[in-house]
Amino acid sequence: MEIQFSVLSSQFSAFSFQISARRFALRSFAAAGMATLLLVAGCRQDMQDQPKMMPQRGSEMFADHRGARPQVLNTVGRDQLHEDSYFYTGVVQGANGYRQELNVMPFPVTMEVLKRGQERFNIYCTPCHSRVGNGLGEIVQRGYKPAANLHDQVRLSQPISHYFYVMSHGYGAMPDYSAQLAPADRWAVAAYIRALQLSQAATPQDVPAGVPVESLKNIAAQQGHAEFAEPWALPATAIQAYPHIASEGTPGMAPANPADPAIKIPASKPAPAAAK
Repeated sequence: MEIQFSVLSSQFSAFSFQISARRFALRSFAAAGMATLLLVAGCRQDMQDQPKMMPQRGSEMFADHRGARPQVLNTVGRDQLHEDSYFYTGVVQGANGYRQELNVMPFPVTMEVLKRGQERFNIYCTPCHSRVGNGLGEIVQRGYKPAANLHDQVRLSQPISHYFYVMSHGYGAMPDYSAQLAPADRWAVAAYIRALQLSQAATPQDVPAGVPVESLKNIAAQQGHAEFAEPWALPATAIQAYPHIASEGTPGMAPANPADPAIKIPASKPAPAAAK
């Protein structure tokens, strides 16, 4: 009896295994069939061949057979009106038809504007021009071409928009900073340069009445840096801006020998009235 029961159990197990195998095969076939249907459905080209315009591609929809449509006349893109051309260029058309720089700011100069200009100046200008603007920045002391001394008589006499124009287009070895400085920031830096020029050539008469005046040498000595109150000498490693070598070309198509290119100690007398 026990032997017959064992045989029946073995046969039943084998039969159950066959049924499970068949079910697995049927399920696999069903899954494969479903995947095939999905694949076939995805082979349609409706998504690939959309009725849309492709850049620089022709089109039969328009009479000129161009997919890219021309801009509507007399329309201006957002933030591209630039109605105040002086704000964006720093120049106006002079009586002779050429561009003319002006000693005028396009907006009022407030303390916030000067602080913003000081911040941007310290970031982008001081490596060449130094914190005081005398052209002896850190990279100049390491062999780079001397930058302009913002306190010599040439720069003091230049209109304030000249600095905006130079920052916008570059000059000589100086690249343009239009990518780094927005127009408002360039004007803020120009305003700060004027304030910096005044600070380096100020006299006791420029201080309002009742405000105490302390010597820079005394302040520097109190801070433990008496050398900061002394004139900055041009290091021997610096490269002077002249004489010009014609065979080497002119950097940036700027004048080969601009007026007064030498680095000098800031002037001790105040700036001309027209430059304030």
